[in-house]
Amino acid sequence: MLTELLLIYLIAIGAGLLGALVGIGGGIIVVPALTLIFNIPVHYAIAASLISVIATSVAGANRYVEQEITNLKLGMFLEIFTTTGALIGAFLALILHGWILSVIFGALVFVMAFYSFKNREEKTNNSGIDYEPAENALLNFEDTFYDKAEKKAVEYRVLHPVKGGFISMLAGIGSGLLGIGGGIIKVSVMNGYMKVPMKVAVATSKFMIGVTAAASAVLYFLNGAVNSFIVAPVALGTITGATLGSIFMNRIPTKYIKIIFIVVAGYLSVRMIIRGLSIGLNLM
Repeated sequence: MLTELLLIYLIAIGAGLLGALVGIGGGIIVVPALTLIFNIPVHYAIAASLISVIATSVAGANRYVEQEITNLKLGMFLEIFTTTGALIGAFLALILHGWILSVIFGALVFVMAFYSFKNREEKTNNSGIDYEPAENALLNFEDTFYDKAEKKAVEYRVLHPVKGGFISMLAGIGSGLLGIGGGIIKVSVMNGYMKVPMKVAVATSKFMIGVTAAASAVLYFLNGAVNSFIVAPVALGTITGATLGSIFMNRIPTKYIKIIFIVVAGYLSVRMIIRGLSIGLNLM
């Protein structure tokens, strides 16, 4: 038992580190690890992941704010949509079978990995791109941050904030449904569709995911899916990893952050789909 708890803790450190680097809650590591390695029921794994998402957000988000990478105004605006989605997702998760959640989880993560791969070479500085007039007359999310890896200030403007907000509602649904904090969707939407620089998308996502996860974690707790023996090592490990990741993120070139995101997300998505279908089709 002690060995398993230690192993879960070490895996959670890696999940927190990856989560801080690419702006996700670490759920894409935690949920597959708990279900694939330790055979923990997926609903319990999702609940533990949500608690860890809250922990990593608290541990990592403040550093990004201090470094002035986070777009606070954009984060608070998008949180309106994602929190609503989180409540919807948690309700759906508690009435669906575990193997269905595994397949949905894998498919969603695969789509996000593919989208990030497709847009991996796009420029993130969009200061020369025109806005949609109707949206940006009311919502102006212009900002600047200093990229330490590139050693220069990066100016940017956010495109399609309202449409991006409704798309980001899927992140909230993903958070409640799959325990991933929704960061994997938020980063992809902000960077790929709203043309926010990758590092700003990561930092803003970390700022948001704790609130999104908390909204759905309450429902899991009320339904008895929160197991303290699982949650404790996961939360402690992800806090440790998130703290380390938040220190190094702005020193790593953006292209490497994207590569890490694509490789890890792609691998785990395939594993979860295969496991879910195997259980659903009685192949294991």
